[in-house]
Amino acid sequence: MTEAYIYDAVRTPRGKGRKDGSLHEVTAARLSVGVLNALKERNNLEGHAVEDVIWGNATQVMEQGGCLARTAVLASDLDERIPGLSINRFCASGMEAVNLAANQVKGGAGDAYIAGGVEMMSRVAMGSDGAAIAVDPSIAMDEYFVPQGISADIIATEYGFTREDADNLAAESQRRAAEAWKDNRFEKSIVPVKDQNGLDILSHDEYMRPGTDAEALGKLKASFKEMGEVMPGFDKVALMKYPHLEKINHIHHAGNSSGIVDGSAGVLIGSKEFGEKYDLKPRARIRATAKIGLDPTIMLTGPVPVTEHIMKTSGMSISDIDLFEVNEAFAAVVLRFQQAFQVDPSIVNVNGGSIAMGHPLGATGAIIIGTLLDELERSDKETGMATLCVASGMGAATIIERV
Repeated sequence: MTEAYIYDAVRTPRGKGRKDGSLHEVTAARLSVGVLNALKERNNLEGHAVEDVIWGNATQVMEQGGCLARTAVLASDLDERIPGLSINRFCASGMEAVNLAANQVKGGAGDAYIAGGVEMMSRVAMGSDGAAIAVDPSIAMDEYFVPQGISADIIATEYGFTREDADNLAAESQRRAAEAWKDNRFEKSIVPVKDQNGLDILSHDEYMRPGTDAEALGKLKASFKEMGEVMPGFDKVALMKYPHLEKINHIHHAGNSSGIVDGSAGVLIGSKEFGEKYDLKPRARIRATAKIGLDPTIMLTGPVPVTEHIMKTSGMSISDIDLFEVNEAFAAVVLRFQQAFQVDPSIVNVNGGSIAMGHPLGATGAIIIGTLLDELERSDKETGMATLCVASGMGAATIIERV
């Protein structure tokens, strides 16, 4: 089987996902174009250089609908003969785009792909696509549907994580992200977003709150307590599914949950022959990919079973992995991963994560793969794994190995 290599990985800075965020006036297509053009220019891609552009986004309506991938290709400097495929695996959309592209290369269906994703959360609101699992009572009731924040609090309750545990992890994420930016650790991958005059709109992740500590986080009100206990009373739904729990311990809030932001990221993936043709040196090999489904109520524990799955199918063990990127959708997600595998927290999310810098749903999977690659190179490590929890009860993972 052909090997699939990562030749380049770029991302935009993440803008606050609000009307006063720096990227609010930029469309999803235009933000994607900046990433596609950067990959083309940095790697001197000419003509029909890649087989396809596979682009993920989680809310595929309005400007993010209508096969956004193809729209972005046509609006970019890429050759119009390159098609586009839009995919949706919720929070793992960007990772699934990369994994799909890698497996296409491995299977001989084209020598190269650009894969990644985008999410403009300030412009296309999360949930505005009206997902059936949330809005169709005949499905929601049968599956014991609860919002993700309630799911995160179920994890905390089930596995014994306290508010202090979550706040300490969140404060550390902020500290690490601030240190990473101070040390220019993202410099290799960041593509500043510019206006039509070539002036910077945003060149730095703007969601971060440097200096945030656990004491300050401890003063914030739990975000999901009211919707759980009062209206619409999702705790009762959760307790029907998990009757062994006396009550749900609500520990999550805006400070220890991922930030709502705008952002885009892309990865250039190809065979050895592709690299030779364009005189490009591979940075890493995509060693293994995996996805899995699980209980849709607790929903966010996916990084644990998908890691078990990818270790089994790849013939590897946790001790073979030098660095981990575990998406910080909520603090309890990372805490559960560390607990399940007894992983040293010092090698998990070394440069902070989505709690500090934000989680642009369709792009995050590609972002953390790029961040992992940059950190493997910076710290001279060999092997890393990126993984995410996914809405509706799924998990995804990618193992990369430097070459």
